[in-house]
Amino acid sequence: MQGTLAVISDIHGNVDALRAVLEDIQTQGIHRIVNLGDHLSGPLAAAETADVLMDGDCICIRGNHDRQLVELEPGEMGISDRAAHAQLRPAHLEWLRGLPPVLTLQDGIFLCHGTPRSDTTYWLETVLPVGHAVLQNEASIAAELQGSASLFLCGHTHIPRRVDIGTCSILNPGSVGCPAYDDQTPFAHVMETGTCTASYATVRRTAAGWATSHHQVPYDPARMIRMAEAGGRPDWVQALLRGRVR
Repeated sequence: MQGTLAVISDIHGNVDALRAVLEDIQTQGIHRIVNLGDHLSGPLAAAETADVLMDGDCICIRGNHDRQLVELEPGEMGISDRAAHAQLRPAHLEWLRGLPPVLTLQDGIFLCHGTPRSDTTYWLETVLPVGHAVLQNEASIAAELQGSASLFLCGHTHIPRRVDIGTCSILNPGSVGCPAYDDQTPFAHVMETGTCTASYATVRRTAAGWATSHHQVPYDPARMIRMAEAGGRPDWVQALLRGRVR
């Protein structure tokens, strides 16, 4: 890898946040972008987001919601996947089908959505029965490491975080388009960043190791909020306004 790499994830159909992030990346002179999945699911602009990604040159892998959009029938999908699927054209679904679940880049960089073995497992956080998540213990994080990579890039939890285990670094860039959500597995819980900005990260190899930065980009969420309101999703409205769902 030469120069700085931009890392994005979990757009969830928020094309206005995506455009703001892509513009911010461009102003920094960064030309390589990797995208860790969950591109379209949600009540926002799924088809518009797919068009932007398909016309761009990001290196994309699939997330759990991308997989569900092509593996499940609409009647079997959750409400967010169903809302996205209703917008998508056959070409969008074919693009999703062609995305790999994981990918290894040159210079020891491994891309996954959840963990190297699962697109639904939280890697850097663990959920408590009281309904929120905390930093995962070191042994559990280390148990998911595999291969010879020195930098692992993951998404899924929407929480920007870096953890170092020995000579390996695991980085989650946070979510471009969905800064908070609730889920029922393994317990009912919320994941909240407390900011409505669009998140991404940058990575650069140095002689001393991986230099990484998290970026929070402000943008106007008004159009996305109107879409969430029209879709009957007050949880998404709160997430887009406040980075919280409670």
